Amino acid sequence: MMKWRAIIAAAACVWLLAGCRELPRYFGEETYARAGGKELRSRDVQGVVPAGLSGADSAAYMKVYVDRWVRKQLKLQEAEALFSSSAADIDKMVEEYRQALLIRKLDQYYVDRDLDTAFTDDEIVAYYNAHSGDFRLDRPIVKGRIVRFPERYRQAAKLKTLMGAQSAAQQQDFSDICTKNDFEVNDFREQWIDFPEFLSYLPTLRSQNYDSVLGSTAVQEMRDSHSQYLFRIEAVRREGEAIPLERLRPTIRRILFNQRQTELIRRCEEELFDRAVENGEVKIDTVRSTVS
Repeated sequence: MMKWRAIIAAAACVWLLAGCRELPRYFGEETYARAGGKELRSRDVQGVVPAGLSGADSAAYMKVYVDRWVRKQLKLQEAEALFSSSAADIDKMVEEYRQALLIRKLDQYYVDRDLDTAFTDDEIVAYYNAHSGDFRLDRPIVKGRIVRFPERYRQAAKLKTLMGAQSAAQQQDFSDICTKNDFEVNDFREQWIDFPEFLSYLPTLRSQNYDSVLGSTAVQEMRDSHSQYLFRIEAVRREGEAIPLERLRPTIRRILFNQRQTELIRRCEEELFDRAVENGEVKIDTVRSTVS
């Protein structure tokens, strides 16, 4: 081991003196190290050292590289000695992996060349309508709004009335008051949100069940030691009901993409097969049963 460390250190020193322009020569012509019956030569390490390193850093990097190479060759030599009886199986696995990589690369070539990744809204809606039963909620979701303001705010009653009003003018008055007083407003009226997340904006306790608030679309109240909260749940979907389409659009796009990709690859395989048969490149003998 000490001998190898001395060799590696010598290589690093020569590399440093050469200013990273010429590779050192020792062990004979252009040889850096020998281990496991293999040699590491100058042509094997061209471009190994990242550009921009100083002479000292280059020498340090090269020292580590040679050390790792030596250790790798020694381990490979030991593995081949221990598992020589498994060499055929390993070669078979390597070949199967190589083939799988090539086929995967070809499939990706087909996809990159021919796949249309645009999906119309009609396609998404059609898939949702046909499969909505496959997508069920595992928890309630809601649409609504929450406003938080100081406990002693004198116009709390007015704010509550405006929050529950239907007219656009009154809703604008509500927004103006909140903006003027810098009240904290969390508005989820245009998006579905998990009910537990909605509750996280309110002074709730984890140990308590709040499902009762789902039964009303009126403005409701909560308080803590410093603030008062008004909230209104305008829409609810409960556990077991269908997931809304707007929540599923990205998922449906992925499903449609995978379906389209699978069909494209299958079609390309069929075209490849038919072309090979037509050109006389394929011959399939009659398959006989191997069962006696």
